[in-house]
Amino acid sequence: MHERLSLYIHRESPLHRLNPLTKLTLTFALILVAFSSPWYWTATGLIFAVVAPLSFVGKVQREYFWTALRLLAPVTGFIFVMQSFFLPGGETELFQFAFLRLTSETLAQAYLTAIRIFVMVSSFILFLLTTHPSELMGDLTRRGLPGQFAYVIVSTLQIIPQMQAKAQTIIAAQRSRGLDTEGAFLKRVGALVPLVGPLVFGSLVEVEERAIAIEARGFTSARPKTFLRELPDTPADKLIRWTLVVLVLLTFAANLWLS
Repeated sequence: MHERLSLYIHRESPLHRLNPLTKLTLTFALILVAFSSPWYWTATGLIFAVVAPLSFVGKVQREYFWTALRLLAPVTGFIFVMQSFFLPGGETELFQFAFLRLTSETLAQAYLTAIRIFVMVSSFILFLLTTHPSELMGDLTRRGLPGQFAYVIVSTLQIIPQMQAKAQTIIAAQRSRGLDTEGAFLKRVGALVPLVGPLVFGSLVEVEERAIAIEARGFTSARPKTFLRELPDTPADKLIRWTLVVLVLLTFAANLWLS
């Protein structure tokens, strides 16, 4: 079942059963290794050997690949094309037309930048698909993170799904009043104008209402808090986290050694 205000997909899988901190550590470890590894094909290997297989382990492969193709492929493709032609430098010329010049060096650098961004965003997509925001917030708070910081983190992760859900509600309401949101491109662009105002002001009202609600529940209280559900933190979770930390440190060391 897809949660309305998050990307979380409920499945019975080993990845879902991991502690939220373990999955968060995995996400940051993948990003750090991809960006700091001295080997050119590391980021590509992480996609095919870690991120994509984990989507099957978490039984969210359909949602993961659909989001990656719909969201990530256009963005990383644009970055790849722009950097391929407009990065300065490069000696081995492959193509030139007017002011556009493509070299093997800029092509390689553009691919590396694009695939690293792909690893970063796709890792977070997989994390959001398999981790419920309330579980993440509860676990971080239980470990001593101030509630205000935990709330900021979770709210940031939820902002896109929330805006999408609110936009769909407003569009449905506008259509019921006779607004034409289909047809030519310019007509669809014009239909966005009545959407912007309710979306922005509605989001501001929702922020105020949420602030009142969490304050009424003692969010800023200094008293020790209890939790309705205690999330397990197994020895396997701890072993995975420490292994990831060691892997990141080894990657940093290899980068320094080979640089």
